[in-house]
Amino acid sequence: MASKIQPSDHAMYTFSTQGQKWAFMRKHWPIYVISLPGIIYFLLFKYIPLLGSVIAFQNYNIFKGIKGSTWVGLEHFQRMFAYTDFLQILKNTIIIGIYDICFAFPVPIVLALLINEVRIMAYKRIVQTVVYMPHFLSWVIVGGVVVGVLSPSTGIVNHLLSLFGVEPIYFLGESSYIRTILISSGIWKDSGWGTIIYLAAIAGINPDLYEAAQIDGASRIRQVFSITIPSILPTIVILFLLQIGNFLDFGFERVFVFLNPLNNENGEIIDTFVYRAGLVDRQYSYTTAIGLFKSVVGLMLIMLSNTFSKKMTGEGLY
Repeated sequence: MASKIQPSDHAMYTFSTQGQKWAFMRKHWPIYVISLPGIIYFLLFKYIPLLGSVIAFQNYNIFKGIKGSTWVGLEHFQRMFAYTDFLQILKNTIIIGIYDICFAFPVPIVLALLINEVRIMAYKRIVQTVVYMPHFLSWVIVGGVVVGVLSPSTGIVNHLLSLFGVEPIYFLGESSYIRTILISSGIWKDSGWGTIIYLAAIAGINPDLYEAAQIDGASRIRQVFSITIPSILPTIVILFLLQIGNFLDFGFERVFVFLNPLNNENGEIIDTFVYRAGLVDRQYSYTTAIGLFKSVVGLMLIMLSNTFSKKMTGEGLY
């Protein structure tokens, strides 16, 4: 039995002349046409708005516009790092991001492996549907459910704790619990949806590999570790790199619905601070500088991770 599965090589095309390149593009023109809507979307909503980042270096005035606003250089970036609360907010964002990678990222992988081992197709479809469903709930609904479950007076968690003689705990009123609540609620909501890509990757594995493993006497667990996981490793690496790129982008709605003055110390992240300082207090240039800082850090992280991944596993985003 093969103990290691190698990922398939990437198809590379080389053209000796420019004419061959144009002939190839004419032959496969439907593929380029299909890609146009995606390219146009990213140009309009991702790349062109980047030009507005220039206000991070200005004292932007909505009445004067970008051209009429005063240029201040790196003043907002200096103010950002001089603000004591921002360092705490950055610390919260980093810690929550690390928790999300360590605890939330592996869950869809494990869940996909477990679902793949279910042999009764009807039961398998029911399980898939049940674990997918929370993804379609908005964070407002999820927040309401979590608040109800953790309520100190009517919540089921405190009711169970009272059976063991534990006094009711106001989980959302203490900073020490907010990070755990954020990560666990995210796992419940999105882990089922995350299994779709892994299940698709597992479905693409050659069944002959499993048949050969069975003939060699490999158990189901051995097949998982020797065939399934190595076969979906390129997919895991790509999704991990994308997760690294969004390391500081934990999500505004996901945190905002749980925040209150009692847990704000350990719960507020960059996204919620940008909302409060940018939209509520109208500090547009300052919060643009914070957003630009976050984007640059994410870009550096994904470039470093991609380089490290290509050296270690041979797989990368580019």
